[in-house]
Amino acid sequence: MSIPSPIHRVHLDPVGGIAGDMFVAALADTFPESISGLEEDLGQLQLPSGCVIRVSKYSDAVLTGRKFEVTGIARAKVHHHASNGSHGSGAVHDHTDYTRIRRYLREAKLRDNVREHALALFAILAEAEASVHGVDVEKVAFHEIGAWDSIVDFVGAAYMIDAFHSAQWTCGPVPIGSGRIHSDHGILPVPAPATVVLLRGIQVIDDGIPSERVTPTGAAILKYLFTRSQCQTSDPVTPMIVTASGNGFGQRVLPGISNVLRCIAYAKPAEGQTAADEEISVVTFEIDDQTAEHIAVALDRIRQVPGVLEVFQAPLYGKKGRIVTQVQILIRPQFVDVLADTCFVETSTLGLRFSRVARRFIRRSTLLQHEPEVRVKVAERPDGQVTAKAEIDDLRNIKGGKFGRDGARRDAEDRAIDQWRENERLSQRKD
Repeated sequence: MSIPSPIHRVHLDPVGGIAGDMFVAALADTFPESISGLEEDLGQLQLPSGCVIRVSKYSDAVLTGRKFEVTGIARAKVHHHASNGSHGSGAVHDHTDYTRIRRYLREAKLRDNVREHALALFAILAEAEASVHGVDVEKVAFHEIGAWDSIVDFVGAAYMIDAFHSAQWTCGPVPIGSGRIHSDHGILPVPAPATVVLLRGIQVIDDGIPSERVTPTGAAILKYLFTRSQCQTSDPVTPMIVTASGNGFGQRVLPGISNVLRCIAYAKPAEGQTAADEEISVVTFEIDDQTAEHIAVALDRIRQVPGVLEVFQAPLYGKKGRIVTQVQILIRPQFVDVLADTCFVETSTLGLRFSRVARRFIRRSTLLQHEPEVRVKVAERPDGQVTAKAEIDDLRNIKGGKFGRDGARRDAEDRAIDQWRENERLSQRKD
């Protein structure tokens, strides 16, 4: 299923919180036309006998929406652990190794993009678990979170992420929750340790309502969207039109509030409007006492900070005629504090300079071309010209050296432009 052409932005409003099943349900309720394709893709999973996947309408007597449920298998609890041999005396635990989940997804009959997203989601969660428990990521095992229903949740989320790959994602502040949860390993605080790791750099609020409001699957989905620089926590000021909305219900009942993740879809800019304005932050600093190797490692880690748009470095002459490296980072304003901490940890700089600048950007989409798989960024210029740029990383393994890569690049860019124009033609026909 491809994204409905007029949709430019998908906004997530975690009223009750966010979990993997709530994410899938919210998108399904907003775009009911996606349900048949979702069920078809999930049907490719070899589920245990008696397991049924269902997207059903639901009401809590306040709001209506949908639930995404896996029946026939007891729904997993939201905590999990690393396989470090630290089970309590006499306890019996069913768990699924991360390597086993990864192998299963690679062998499943899923579309390549869906498989890629699902693997990435589990990798993010495994890395958080490894960090919390102090073990190698390959030694991580998921307890309840690795059960079948959670695999289904991640594959369903991967389907929706792929279907809306060209849209911009935004998310409102995430309710942090409070209290304690009971697990097979004792009582854990809310949010769970791995969830806290995944929420780093994401704007949260305490609305005073207790309970676990964000599950590890929900936090992993947000982290993935942020890492891909497709998600932000404040809405752009560019005027847009609301075209659809929906609610995805969670499994719990919260006191005094509907446990829903609301989704709102916005139309793309009006026909003829190819540029939009926004405000971004610029962070600048200089380094004169780190080697080029160490700076390269530091900048790679800085690029992973949520909200980072670009990272530049350039040589300058500093005091006493010494060569220094100037670093300039473009980032969305709400992530500046997280970036500052990262810069002070990863580099030897003792000070940062901040400024805000206006940015004008033109509408663009990343279109995946097959045989070979090459991502192509396509943009429409103000004069109506459509330009394309293939991702060099995807061309790296093309045979034939420079000439082979050049040929594959031109072919992928030409096909991407044709695809863009066809999408625009279909969009105008629907309008």
